[in-house]
Amino acid sequence: MSQQQSAAPAPAIATVARRRDWWRDAVIYQVYPRSFADSNGDGMGDLEGVRARLPYLRDLGVDAVWLSPFYASPQADAGYDVADYRAVDPMFGNLLDADALIRDAHGLGLRIIVDLVPNHSSDQYEWFKRALAEGPGSPLRDRYHFRPGKGENGELPPNDWESIFGGPAWTRLADGEWYLHLFAPEQPDFNWEHPAVGDEFRSILRFWLDMGVDGFRIDVAHGLVKAEGLPDLGGADQLKLLGNDVMPFFDQDGVHEIYRQWRHVLDEYAGERIFVAEAWTPTVERTANYVRPDELHQAFNFQYLSTEWDAAELRKVIDRTLEAMRPVGAPATWVLSNHDVTRHATRFANPPGLGTQIRTAGDRDLGLRRARAATLLMLALPGSAYIYQGEELGLPDVVDLPDEVRQDPAYFRGAGQDGFRDGCRVPIPWTREGSSYGFGAGGSWLPQPASWGELSIEAQTGTAGSTLELYRSALSVRRAQADLGAGDAVEWLRSPEGVLAFRRGEFVCVANTGGESVTIPAYGRVLLASGELTEADGEAKLPADTTVWWTTA
Repeated sequence: MSQQQSAAPAPAIATVARRRDWWRDAVIYQVYPRSFADSNGDGMGDLEGVRARLPYLRDLGVDAVWLSPFYASPQADAGYDVADYRAVDPMFGNLLDADALIRDAHGLGLRIIVDLVPNHSSDQYEWFKRALAEGPGSPLRDRYHFRPGKGENGELPPNDWESIFGGPAWTRLADGEWYLHLFAPEQPDFNWEHPAVGDEFRSILRFWLDMGVDGFRIDVAHGLVKAEGLPDLGGADQLKLLGNDVMPFFDQDGVHEIYRQWRHVLDEYAGERIFVAEAWTPTVERTANYVRPDELHQAFNFQYLSTEWDAAELRKVIDRTLEAMRPVGAPATWVLSNHDVTRHATRFANPPGLGTQIRTAGDRDLGLRRARAATLLMLALPGSAYIYQGEELGLPDVVDLPDEVRQDPAYFRGAGQDGFRDGCRVPIPWTREGSSYGFGAGGSWLPQPASWGELSIEAQTGTAGSTLELYRSALSVRRAQADLGAGDAVEWLRSPEGVLAFRRGEFVCVANTGGESVTIPAYGRVLLASGELTEADGEAKLPADTTVWWTTA
């Protein structure tokens, strides 16, 4: 059997992908291109590699594929420093490869969502290079945030903002001026008060929409507009404020006018194209502002991603999310892992309170058991769900990468993000054996653990009880059950401490987040369970860290 195919017949996704409001209950799979599949043996994943593996994604049962950046870039931040938004970086292929990937995906019934990076460009972007060359007073400097410094000779930064990656958010040039970069110095922030910036990005949107993409994931969607005058934070602990408070460079109200303009562009095109916001906001209520009817369609639910494996805390964030999205008519989204955080199979293996960035492997068996249970819980909730490549294999973070192979720019700057994002970006395994476990013929750009082979698609395909087959079954059941998918409410059921139980029509989900087995009512016919379940006399014994799906029909 091909490593790209599952034992089950392909679901009828092509029909589903064409229906209206597909995005309200879509399961969207994130592909990190450099780590997905390498077609030419250079150790780096590419678009042709993604294209060749599309049948695997179809058979998995997802509705759409989100591609992390593949644009021309010096790769100072893994492609999130874009030098040309209308070109493919040669390491990934070319525009013909992108066109072929989009066409093949559509032929398989899959939608394609591409990353867009509007907060900042690369320092090799033509505008920025010309702004540097022309010097102070150049009109092109107005398209970024250039400022004179403070101090007697301008030797101090214009304000006290810090880079998300650590260190000051300003870099001084030889001509004396400073420029703003909320991330790496190679990523200067655009000035969205300048009309040329908006004009350029509306043109970029149309370029990719004309190519046939079905939507955009907007990187740092909360960061485009800065507070007037770029005010100091006044000594506040910036890292503690991130995601917990409105800041002068994040979640400013002015971003919403930009997205209303973008929505007009999107609505020029047929086929229900969508926008997805990466918007780190203090509350789900503020996140809801991004998905009002005339703005974006979805926004990542980072409050949910950041919640511990705890029934009470999960119920709070689920209720609050559904309540926040209901007035704006947008679907809730649910996500457990992505390319910026520790994979949840490792996160849940560690003691609570460590956050989304973890440096230790923890109890791997416990982490995987909880990750499987959390997945079934997530897929049972109303709205849309996101899957990060490899989580369907139960991949843990690789926490023991040697320092010399790390590439996360935050790792090389002090006092910023954790800097260990490389651990969730290690290329995924396709086969039991080989120099890169089927990733490509020439090894992989980050080293893979020796255990990768037994976690591969080949090893798990057709294996009863494997995490891959659990995902395939869950997505198949989700598609078949009329009460799953879109919606904005759950009916909570009485349950023991540490257990979440809710009903959606004739569907019931029960998740035991506690450390002991519990006895609960048997709600009907079992559809799927993340672990062993025993039933007798109308009751069921649900093990610790296990989720079960029932139908009462």
